[in-house]
Amino acid sequence: MASFFITGTDTSVGKTFFTCWLVRAWRAQGHTAAAIKPISAGDREDAMLLREASGDVLSLDETNPLYFQEPAAPLVAARAENRTIDFTTQNRAIAALRARFPFFAVEGVGGWRVPLAPGYEVRDWARDLALPVVVVARAGLGTLNHTLLTVENIRAMGLACAGVVLNSGPETVASPDFDLARRTNPALLEEILLLPVFDFDRRVQASGQVPTWLGGEEV
Repeated sequence: MASFFITGTDTSVGKTFFTCWLVRAWRAQGHTAAAIKPISAGDREDAMLLREASGDVLSLDETNPLYFQEPAAPLVAARAENRTIDFTTQNRAIAALRARFPFFAVEGVGGWRVPLAPGYEVRDWARDLALPVVVVARAGLGTLNHTLLTVENIRAMGLACAGVVLNSGPETVASPDFDLARRTNPALLEEILLLPVFDFDRRVQASGQVPTWLGGEEV
């Protein structure tokens, strides 16, 4: 069994891309698995991708029960539509889905401290769901600071950080400095954080090999 809350150091770091890959890999191993994105703003494309990766075992509204039209932080998007989010109800529904799927991923929205409601951020939501947190980050230059700050706050919240996923993005690089950062960041983050770091590059993506700490099988 493996269940995670998937967050990111920022928006557009590859949370959905990684989560789709993870749930597909779980299913390929023969596990009953699903991934959801309970809150989306701007469009439902990520939720549709997650639903497809999960084998369409859930409806779109189960995968993404809360959708806001404006591409903004949920607090702002909800206010624009004069709506509020009932997290008690949402979290109960998520817990019910988790009970159905031994391998389960909840993708957050934006980064770790995105405001969802007054006085309530993504980090508070993750705390209430009580799932180990996986941090998805860019693999190249500039990611050290963002990743270290995110993990530091996860720990300050008293939550378990399962590990870090460095999403490689495009294989082409902009400069030798970028390439050096890309090659050295995984080991350096492991050294500093004392956490597993998954170097999620094209070779690994093609292999479908899931690390044991993410619910993969022993090799």
